[in-house]
Amino acid sequence: MGLYASKLHVDPDKKPSPEENHLNGKSFIRFKSITFRRPKESAEKKNEMQQKTGLVEAIIVEVKDREKIGGSYLHSAAICCTPDLSKEGSCNVGEVIIHQDPNYPYNPQRIQTFFEGKTEETTMVLQTVEINHTGMYYLYFMFCDPELMGTTISGRTVWRNPEGYLPGKMAPLMTYFGLMSLAYLGLGLVWFLWSVQYWKDIIQLQYHITAVIGLGMCEMALWYFEYANFNATGNRPMGITLWAVTFTAVKKTVSRLLLLVVSMGYGVVRPTLGGVIFKVLLLGLTYFVFSEALGLVENLGNIDDLTGKARLFLVLPVSLLDACFIIWIFSALSQTLEKLQIRRSMAKFALYRKFTNSLAISVLLSIAWVGYELYFNAADPLSELWQRAWIIPAFWNLLAFVLLVVICSLWAPSNNPTR
Repeated sequence: MGLYASKLHVDPDKKPSPEENHLNGKSFIRFKSITFRRPKESAEKKNEMQQKTGLVEAIIVEVKDREKIGGSYLHSAAICCTPDLSKEGSCNVGEVIIHQDPNYPYNPQRIQTFFEGKTEETTMVLQTVEINHTGMYYLYFMFCDPELMGTTISGRTVWRNPEGYLPGKMAPLMTYFGLMSLAYLGLGLVWFLWSVQYWKDIIQLQYHITAVIGLGMCEMALWYFEYANFNATGNRPMGITLWAVTFTAVKKTVSRLLLLVVSMGYGVVRPTLGGVIFKVLLLGLTYFVFSEALGLVENLGNIDDLTGKARLFLVLPVSLLDACFIIWIFSALSQTLEKLQIRRSMAKFALYRKFTNSLAISVLLSIAWVGYELYFNAADPLSELWQRAWIIPAFWNLLAFVLLVVICSLWAPSNNPTR
């Protein structure tokens, strides 16, 4: 997970005090109630009187220092220390080989936990490891004794950044969602004043635009509070997350339907959609179902800074439905522009030409951004660029907001709304 360096010093051996704000400004990894259980057959082979009969090591390493684990610097492919390497004084038999840099002696860092006698279980000592360098950190639990094969682990680790429990790549999104909720609030206020001024001339399409603005504001606010709660407590209550995901799915669906019906000329060229409304609603319902499912899988699963490759296939149906929307929207726009040109409705034609150009630019930007996203993920398999990863989802929300602003400006309330 991506962690920023601590802003204040923390004593790893000092137990947290409820009376003091011991977490503020600290970045750390804390091991809590970590228990290792080895197979019974392995334990029975050991001597009851022997103190150390098995070793499990917790190794914390920054991704850029991953080559320090294993014997590569000793020109060996071994991960664990062998008797021959031990004779050279490079490592201890039975331990993972770690090359310690004198300038950075605590990276990688190992924490050793031993089994004693014939015991099947051992508990890791409660420890807090301070993070003093910003980076992507991995935690490995490793053992070199083949007799420990089948050992299980239970318990939990607590990872914290200086400002809270949000993973590093998610932390900037909390501020971003807060700013976006204010942006939607500002847009909603301007739209409300427009609507009040021309309330007698409001058409059905403008009510739909109002709904999208309201959904966007609620969506951004929910994500902000969800992230703020996660950052403060380290937990994600399912209720808040579920509401945030649902509002996102609803808003994305309604936004796409709005683009589609606008492209069909609804409210300007044609007063109703006629029989095509059922196809529109069916596409919208299908999109909502898949979008909601994808959102739940992404946000109710494990939260870390690593790319979940197994989830990528879930994007396929949503991407195909997005493609259907794009094709249908531009097909409808082409027909609408053709009708307006035949009718010589030049004011309406100019309006739809501006809308078409704006939509075309947004599609081109989307294609370019998808290409950049694919390149970003392919070029960064170990998430070393985690500090920039937040801009990937942020772009899509910003693009949707800008497109909504364009629609609001083109279809703003006036005394002649069907111009």
